[in-house]
Parts: sequence; structure tokens; C-alpha cells
Amino acid sequence: MSLKLEDVKGLGKKIEDLKGAGIDTVEKLADAKVEELLEIKGIGKASAQKYIDNAKELIEHQSEKPVADEEGEESVKEDDEEEKRIQEELKKLEEKKKQLGDKKVEDGDFILLKITAKTQKGKVFQVSSVEDAKKAGIYDEQKEQQGFYTPEFVIVGKPGFLNEGLTETIKDMNYFQKKSVRIPPTKAFGKRDPQKIERIGIAKFRKLNNGKNPELGQEFVKQTQQGQSQRGTVIRVAQGKVIVDYNHPLAGQSIDYNLEVIDKIEDFNEKIEYFMTSKGIPKQNIADFKITYNKDENSIEFYIPKMFMFQNLTYLKFGLAMDLQSHLEIGDVKFIEVFEKMPLPTDASESVMKKVEELNKENSNEEEKEVSKEE
Repeated sequence: MSLKLEDVKGLGKKIEDLKGAGIDTVEKLADAKVEELLEIKGIGKASAQKYIDNAKELIEHQSEKPVADEEGEESVKEDDEEEKRIQEELKKLEEKKKQLGDKKVEDGDFILLKITAKTQKGKVFQVSSVEDAKKAGIYDEQKEQQGFYTPEFVIVGKPGFLNEGLTETIKDMNYFQKKSVRIPPTKAFGKRDPQKIERIGIAKFRKLNNGKNPELGQEFVKQTQQGQSQRGTVIRVAQGKVIVDYNHPLAGQSIDYNLEVIDKIEDFNEKIEYFMTSKGIPKQNIADFKITYNKDENSIEFYIPKMFMFQNLTYLKFGLAMDLQSHLEIGDVKFIEVFEKMPLPTDASESVMKKVEELNKENSNEEEKEVSKEE
């Protein structure tokens, strides 16, 4: 939009006088000097400065306006896209509800289970959304980035996904059904076992703890004779002994659960993605892995992205391969790491000789200068 003198604040009847003096645009008024306006009848020094300042302000505002409009349009566009995404998800959910209706979950179904878990004292320790985590006061940004606060990926009837009590409970549920249940210790995190409490001398503990003193509540990991890691918690330090409890922190407690089966995963690729996230690969990085499934050979290949190539993925790869072979009946699982050829550095010996020659030349020049000074 082009600017007019009429848009400048405070000019009023002086517009015609300004035009008569050749100042017929906002730009000309902004570039004018106070002395020029003083030559126009009825304009004082204060008014002249005010007219010039108002013209400059109008031009600045106009130049900023497209940027603001652009940002505003971009913001509206983002809001529209987010709203569109939400509506699409709601539409898919409604279609899913129509499709599954009141169908009962069956053994072998791949499902997503929404969970809220709390102790009998009311302490919430597991939720399936960021909103629920914040509501319960247990939200942690780092945990969100690690994939916490999401629905549980479960294969109905298969061990290793849920505790025994929940595994039995969901077999009697329908899709989109909500259910509250109390799971006893024996089918939740087990009874407290006195034999899982160990007393360790402080000197020995320090040796096992990288020379550090024990701290109440710290996690302690030791290797068993079978070469497995055993995790415990320091619960007391007394009379030269460190008491470590290897029981699960929730052992011996009944757990209250609120459950809802919210989806059935049927797409082959989507199942693979959920297996990957369950093994600790962040959801936002799944697309970085190039995945190729050979139907004829019933084998699958994972090309490891550069960002993961220098991490220790031994247990992740082993666990993922076992899951795919056990639950999707895939044959060979291959993990491919490609180290691209890097440009070779220049010959080291040549570089060293060149550096020596430069240094000798500098020393020679310095000696010549010293001799010149003495003469």
C-alpha cells in the first residue's frame, strides 16, 4: 500500500501548504529539514520536527508491516496445519472405533495400551501422555525425549511386555474399553525377598563403586558370577556396612492401574517401528534408518545412520533381531554400517620437512639481523 501525506499524523490543513512547497509525498517530508518547513507559513519549529518525525515513523511502520504480516500468516498457517493434523487423527480414531467396535482383543494382537499406574498410597509412577505426567507432577523433559509418557506397545498374551497381572487383565478387554484393576504384589513386581538384601563392607563397596563413598538412595550395579548385571539401591549405611537392596523398588506393593486399549497395530512397517522405539531408538530418528525387507528371502536389512555408528548398539541390535524373529517370524536380520572413504591427508613426512625448512629460514633471517646490529 502506497503512503500518502494524509496518513501522517497531525498534518491536517497543512497538507496543501506542504504540497504547494513541493513536499508532496511522505518520503519527501521524512527527508526534509526543519529549516525547510519553517519557510512555510504557519509552521513553527516544534511542529516542523513533529511532522518530520511522524513521517519517518509511518515509513518505518510500513516497512515492518509486511514482515509482521508474513510472520502472522506463517503462524496462522502453522496453526491451520496443526488443526488439520489433529482433525485427521480424530478422523482416523473414529474410523478405527467403527472398525473395531466392541471387538475383544485376541492373543497375538499388536495393541497400544494407555496406562496410569499408582501405588496404593496414591503415588503415580507411570503415565501414557505428557499431559498426564504434568498433571501427576512427575513430568521430566529429558524423559519425554527418551520416549517416556507414551502408550505401551504390547503383543497380547506374550510375556516380556507387561507384568503377569496386566497380561492376564487385557486378555479379557475389548478395544477402547476402560478398566481399573488392582494387581497384587505376586503378579506385579513380586514379593520382597530378604535374600536380595546384601551387606557389603565400606572398603569393598568403595572398590566396587569406583573409589566413591556410598550415598543413600544411589543406584548400585554389580556383576554376578554368571556375568549378569544386578541393580540395587543403597538403603542404609551403618556400623561400617553398606546395605544394598536388589528388590524392585515397588516389590511387595499392590498396584492400581487405569487401562484403555486405544489402538490395534496392523501395518507391517508400523510394527517394525514400534519394535525399534521399544528398544530405545527415538521416534524422531526412525526415519534416519533405511529399512529394506526382502519378501522372497524373508529377511530384513537396517542401514545404520552415521549418528548411531559410533555408539555401542550390540544389545539393541540383538534385542531388536530377537523381537522381529520371534514375533514377526522374520528370518535373517542384517545391520549394515557403511564407512565412506575419507580424503587421505597429505604426506606427513613432506609436511614435517616443509615445516623444518621454514623454521631454518626464520632462524637464518634472525641471525642475519643480529649480525647486522653488531656491525
